[in-house]
Amino acid sequence: MELSLENRVDLSRLQSAVEAIRTEIRKIVVGQHSMIDLLIAAVLSDGHVLIEGVPGIAKTLTAKLLARTIDIGFQRIQFTPDLMPSDVLGTSVFNPKTIEFDFRKGPIFSQLILIDEINRAPAKTQSALFEVMEERQVTIDGTTHIMEKPFLIVATQNPIDQEGTYRLPEAQLDRFLFKIEVEYPTTDEEVLILSEFHGRNNINNLQEVNPVLSGGDIAEFQAAVREIRIEDKLLSFIAQIVGKTRSHKGLYLGASPRASIGIMTAAKAFAAMNGRDFVTPEDIKDVAPHILRHRILLTPEKEMEGTSPTDIVRQIVEKIEVPR
Repeated sequence: MELSLENRVDLSRLQSAVEAIRTEIRKIVVGQHSMIDLLIAAVLSDGHVLIEGVPGIAKTLTAKLLARTIDIGFQRIQFTPDLMPSDVLGTSVFNPKTIEFDFRKGPIFSQLILIDEINRAPAKTQSALFEVMEERQVTIDGTTHIMEKPFLIVATQNPIDQEGTYRLPEAQLDRFLFKIEVEYPTTDEEVLILSEFHGRNNINNLQEVNPVLSGGDIAEFQAAVREIRIEDKLLSFIAQIVGKTRSHKGLYLGASPRASIGIMTAAKAFAAMNGRDFVTPEDIKDVAPHILRHRILLTPEKEMEGTSPTDIVRQIVEKIEVPR
């Protein structure tokens, strides 16, 4: 009896699409391979993304380029301290001709939403995102409006700004699949950035980036990701990782079951992007820090020691026996 090594799920089109997205984004962006791959994984996982990094390292640019590679609706919202929920969701306006109120949709009614500097809006505006992020719907004046699929929010924030910013509520952070921490480019990458920018006459022409996917393609690929196999022992591995965050002495708040689901879904996306129809322990270990770092809170003692949430997550993962 011969053992078949062929995938039960056909991932050839998905892999080609992933490489096409990478190629298009790299026409403008140098490096940042991890951020690009995590954004693609979020699209395949149907999850929202929070990107954190200092200004000028292509957070917003990369999100805009991702939107250009997918032929779906796109809106950008700049969050400010005076932004109201109605500025995001929309509002009812009285129509004197019909003597009725007409609902005028806000910018959230699109498919890929870029929220720039999300932590600059107050709690009232942040809470307006709760329903749409989790349930993909908006309820206004008793009427529920269903969002068109795919629906993805990519938000950015600056980690060092304090004045004029607000801490995001834990309930909102838990709705982001990934928190991507973007670092400075290496010296070689920065030289390449300068060289390519000079070669483009100091202009980033976003028109060079072309759509390579449709909304229908995304729905097809998301369905394929859901079919990726994951063994029971790996489900137990995920549950142990998340469970340890709830009992760790260095953590004040552990991760929720939503985090467990996020790790499983994202690990499936990583497996698919690598041409496999099954999840490995390495997939889980790769995605865990990005899923958990924004869902846990350090104790004051650990914060004073300079420990980061990512450090704690990696310690937890390394101490748990990897299933074989």
